[in-house]
Amino acid sequence: MVAPLGSTARTQLRRGAELAADDVAELYALLDEGLLAHVGIADARQPFVLPCAYARDGERLLLHGSSGSRLFRALAAGMPACVTVTLLDGLVYARSVFHSSMNYRSAMLFGRASGVPDEDKESALRTIADHLMPGRWPEARPPSRKELAATLVVALSLDEASVKISRGLPDEAPEDAGWPAWAGVVPLRLVAGSPQSADPGPPPPCVLAARPT
Repeated sequence: MVAPLGSTARTQLRRGAELAADDVAELYALLDEGLLAHVGIADARQPFVLPCAYARDGERLLLHGSSGSRLFRALAAGMPACVTVTLLDGLVYARSVFHSSMNYRSAMLFGRASGVPDEDKESALRTIADHLMPGRWPEARPPSRKELAATLVVALSLDEASVKISRGLPDEAPEDAGWPAWAGVVPLRLVAGSPQSADPGPPPPCVLAARPT
C-alpha cells in the first residue's frame, strides 16, 4: 500500500508546504496524465538525469530502456533513484516579475527499482504502450525475442512520493497594487497534432483518438 504522500524526510515539503497534496489519488491522476518522467541517479562519477517513457501499473511505476543503457543497468541493480513527473498547466503573469510564476502539478518519487522478470517483460511493455498509445498494441507487431532481450524494464514502488500543485491566479504584494500591468494566467496544455502518415489511407481509429484535444 502506498504510504501517505510527503510522509518521509525526503518527501516532506519544506518550501511551499501549502502546495503539498496529501491524497494519493492526486499522485495517480498526475502520473496517468503525464507521458514523460525524468529519472536521476548518482553513480561513482557524477549525477545524471535522463528522460524516460513510463506507465503506472497499480502501485508501481514501470520504465523501459535499452539493456545496454548505463542508467537502466544501474536501476535494475537497485541503485537509489529519484523520478520526477511535471505537468505544466499555465504561466502566471503577476504585476511584478518577482511574483510571476507557473501553475503546475509535479510528483517526486524516491526508491530503488528492480528489474521486471523476463517472463513478465512483455506484459509490462504492453502496459507502457497502452499508456502512451492506447489501443495500438493489438495492431502492431509484437516484440521479438531479440528485441525483448535488448530491453530492460524496471519497476519502482510508489511508496515514497510527494506531490506539489500550484494553481490559481497570481498573488499580489502591497506594492503591486495599482501598478499598470496586466495580471492573470495563460493556460498551457499538451495538444496532439494531426497524424503524419507513412502509408496511404487514413490512420486507424486508435491513432485518431490518441490524446484528443
